[in-house]
Amino acid sequence: MKGLFKSKPRTPVEIVRQSRDLLIYFDSETEPRESKREDKMAELSKNIREMKTILYGNSESEPVAEACAQLTQEFFKENTLRLLIRCLPKLNLEARKDATQVVANLQRQQVNSKLIASDYLEANLDLMDILLLGYEDTDMALHYSAMLKECIRHQIVARYVLESPHMKMFFDYIQLPNFDIAADAAATFKELMTRHKSTVAEFLSKNYDWFFGEYNSKLLESQNYITRRHAIKLLGDILLDRSNSAVMTRYVSSRDNLRILMNLLRDSSKTIQLDAFHVFKLFPANEHKPPDIVGILVANREKLIRLFADLKPDKEDEQFEADKGQVVKEIASLEPSSSASSSSSGERSRFPGT
Repeated sequence: MKGLFKSKPRTPVEIVRQSRDLLIYFDSETEPRESKREDKMAELSKNIREMKTILYGNSESEPVAEACAQLTQEFFKENTLRLLIRCLPKLNLEARKDATQVVANLQRQQVNSKLIASDYLEANLDLMDILLLGYEDTDMALHYSAMLKECIRHQIVARYVLESPHMKMFFDYIQLPNFDIAADAAATFKELMTRHKSTVAEFLSKNYDWFFGEYNSKLLESQNYITRRHAIKLLGDILLDRSNSAVMTRYVSSRDNLRILMNLLRDSSKTIQLDAFHVFKLFPANEHKPPDIVGILVANREKLIRLFADLKPDKEDEQFEADKGQVVKEIASLEPSSSASSSSSGERSRFPGT
């Protein structure tokens, strides 16, 4: 007889609505009875886990497109995302992990060929402030960061983050003592600086001075090997992207930037040396080199050529050797002007012999 009274499975819409009601309860709770709170928390955790199963599927079944669409539409119909983000610290660890995966997946779900998450976030961009400040909470940082990384898939969100005061904080978050959080912040920073090319080019053009001032002093000149390694690799990705050609030309016209790159060429890490080379090569390749750049390259010509003779990747790389040969040829052919000679006279000692 039990089979006759088996409860009907809840629809995706019902699961989202019940979850929203529970989130409203936890968002506004004062001091409820502990037993009542535990029961409601268990129910909420179960709902979040069910949403995750609908979106990702499980070992027995694949996700059903219609169910995913229904869940997504209901989730963004009201402020479920806002409630979930605000209540995330109140959830247990497993529920936080499930919630993070649900939010991440929803950023990619299309309803009638439209990413409705993007529309919702455009109207609720202040939620990014909560996620960004999450880096300062050791318990919440990785969860909020994972959500943030998926949200900045939307160009409108990435632009908001780039233009927000929080952007400057990334240079500190990347150097946090907690390795996992610092690495996660670096990954999010890289995503911000490489995903939406036109938005990044516009941001760098408007914010060149402070951005590269921070980038050079806090990342490229950091005492931390991991920070330097990631920073020089990302710098190459940024400057070598065609969308950033104007920024690249400006960067390689600076004697301070050249000094930093020359120091990185002498780093104790071969990986950093090789990545530094891929940025350094842009300085001699610049067809409109300022006189002081020419002067510095000429003043250090012999030492640079000796260094490049020993600089080789572990595996044979024909393209690297071709690039290196071209750089050596460019430097060897430089002729200093009188103004370049006088302006670079103090730079020779900054690049000791190898």
